[in-house]
Amino acid sequence: MIIVLIGYMGSGKSTIGKELATALEYSFLDLDDYISDKEKGSIAEIFKTKGEIYFRRKETEYLNEVLNSSENIVLALGGGTPCYGKNMDLIINNTNVTSFYLKLSIPLLSKRLFTEREKRPLISHLNSETELLEFIGKHLFERNQYYSKSQFTLNTDHKMKQEILEDLVVHLI
Repeated sequence: MIIVLIGYMGSGKSTIGKELATALEYSFLDLDDYISDKEKGSIAEIFKTKGEIYFRRKETEYLNEVLNSSENIVLALGGGTPCYGKNMDLIINNTNVTSFYLKLSIPLLSKRLFTEREKRPLISHLNSETELLEFIGKHLFERNQYYSKSQFTLNTDHKMKQEILEDLVVHLI
């Protein structure tokens, strides 16, 4: 089985994914890290040297590769992955995949991301929490149609890691 975690940057996909993989004795894979390893460069370098179209094509190729694996994997996607090409269709039409949207409110995402925005190229140019709130709101409005196709949506507002893990496991049983 492959468990796919979907959500906006900062929603906890990697953090929760690692914990879930440990609890289930599955492998954990962050798709961005997988792409970086395969392409021998960071996501930022790939965007800069080969462009977004190249990156998105490779992202779909590697997503498909992982989804066709026979291993038990918890897979954390990049925030934009479900929104490009047929990526969401690859996820929801695969009988070996269970998908979860980790939904965190805009104010909580903004609070979580504001202090680490320098590490995130997509939001590094935003200088105030108001700008970040607006940016996230616009992005989530555009991305919700994709995220909401997940098999399950978990509201993670004000939940501790253990509560989120329990919610995930309940849906897997």
